[in-house]
Amino acid sequence: MVERRIREVIRIAGVVLPCLLIIYGILQSISTTHSAQPSLYFSLVMISWLGLSLAMFLFPAQKSQDAFMRIFAYHLCAAAYVLFISDLQQPYVSLAWALLLLVSYIYMSRKGVILNISVLLLVAIADILLTSDTDESIVVNLVAVSSILIAGAIMIALIRVQQADSDELNRSKAQESLQSGRMNTLINNLSDAVININDEGKIELYNAACLNLLNTNSNLQQQLIDSVIEVQDQSGKPVKLFQLAKKSRGVKIRDDLSLGVDDEVIRLEVTASPVRNSYSQTKGESAVEGYILILRDITKAKSLEEERDEFISVVSHELRTPITIVEGTLSNVQLMVERGKTPPGTLERSLADAHEQILFLSRLVNDLSTLSRAERGIADATEKINIKSLIHSLYEEYSPQAKKKQLLFDIDTIGKLGTITTSHLYVRELLQNLITNAIKYTNEGSITLRATKVGKNITFEVKDTGIGISKSDQSKIFKKFYRSEDYRTRETGGTGLGLYVAEKLSRKLGTTIEVDSRLNHGSSFAFTLPADESSSQEKS
Repeated sequence: MVERRIREVIRIAGVVLPCLLIIYGILQSISTTHSAQPSLYFSLVMISWLGLSLAMFLFPAQKSQDAFMRIFAYHLCAAAYVLFISDLQQPYVSLAWALLLLVSYIYMSRKGVILNISVLLLVAIADILLTSDTDESIVVNLVAVSSILIAGAIMIALIRVQQADSDELNRSKAQESLQSGRMNTLINNLSDAVININDEGKIELYNAACLNLLNTNSNLQQQLIDSVIEVQDQSGKPVKLFQLAKKSRGVKIRDDLSLGVDDEVIRLEVTASPVRNSYSQTKGESAVEGYILILRDITKAKSLEEERDEFISVVSHELRTPITIVEGTLSNVQLMVERGKTPPGTLERSLADAHEQILFLSRLVNDLSTLSRAERGIADATEKINIKSLIHSLYEEYSPQAKKKQLLFDIDTIGKLGTITTSHLYVRELLQNLITNAIKYTNEGSITLRATKVGKNITFEVKDTGIGISKSDQSKIFKKFYRSEDYRTRETGGTGLGLYVAEKLSRKLGTTIEVDSRLNHGSSFAFTLPADESSSQEKS
């Protein structure tokens, strides 16, 4: 396809050239007595040609058929000009006809060339027949026709070369655009922020993840990287990303940086890499044209890493104590059995101590197992649960533990409770954690397990008369490994996982745990689940 600017040049030339030919024709008619140039023919041809040129300029052809008719009309005007005003021997006429051949090729390709050559040969023959000196006219016209064809062929060849170069350039641009589009799509679909800066530290390219990381919709183009992203190291000292990138001869990674965004601290891993061209003529080697920065949010990963370290530390400490006690107790029992002289009750007490520590380890393993199941979504399957049966089974399981501490363990299931449909494992584990927690921190008094139907919901409550929880601690008790600084809490062994697991299970069940507690006046933990609509009658 011909470039639009070439068509514009042709439209302008289509007006200018006829005007020049008209002027030349007027001057020629004044200075010659050519019998084939009557003023009437001259006027008709020039007016027709000029009108056609103006129409072509003002109203460009929109269809191929329209273009063909206009080109054909141009040929008729050109033929009339040669036959009635001038002749093919004139250099400017030959040049004009060669240009007409080029225009025909541009608009009509091969058909235009055939049309132009056909009309040219007919005009040459007609000019020979109208000329008295036939032999000389034949030779001159053959030379003129040959010149026109050679000139036209040269111009067509140049245009074809130009078209080939233009097509190749367009293909290269299309391929480059395709590759650029693919690259932009790839970069914009990355979850990590990618930023390209030039050798002055100004941002030239960035992806959607960068805007998401910075929580902004502003245009970052040509802004200095250090004015847009201000990071710090672990000591709070500012770190210039541009300087970090400039110091990197290869890929440089730092994972000790942080970024403040909207009162939130984001931990970052920054990867900096220089962008080099293939060769620099000035330096004689590859030169750095810019840098690529990849910013990865590792806040969660760092938190998990820190929690893992804390978890290993706490669990190791909690395991060490009971294992040491069990080991020492069993060693003493073994020694006493070997000696055969043991005071009455000593073996029983030692074995009881060892058994208590084994139970502690069992509870720890159970908490970890429950936490693991909740984290992985195991046991999410729901089933219909009879509420009274669940409450009574929990009473039978934990009343011996309460009785051992001389605590009164009551249940309250007055009225028709019906059933609920949810994960049986999660509900039971949640209530078990609340009950064991109440028994652990209650030294005297009672513990009550209550289930109440209010409207379409069932409220479960575990209430105790234990040591209670201070206001400052109530907002922290559901955190992993958290234990109150109260000395009475510290006297009681525990990992700080019980209420964390309970809160995790409550979220799995789609509910929240409500806490009501006063220091030295006991605590109440409650949560609500929807009752089954079909359970209007109590199930036995």
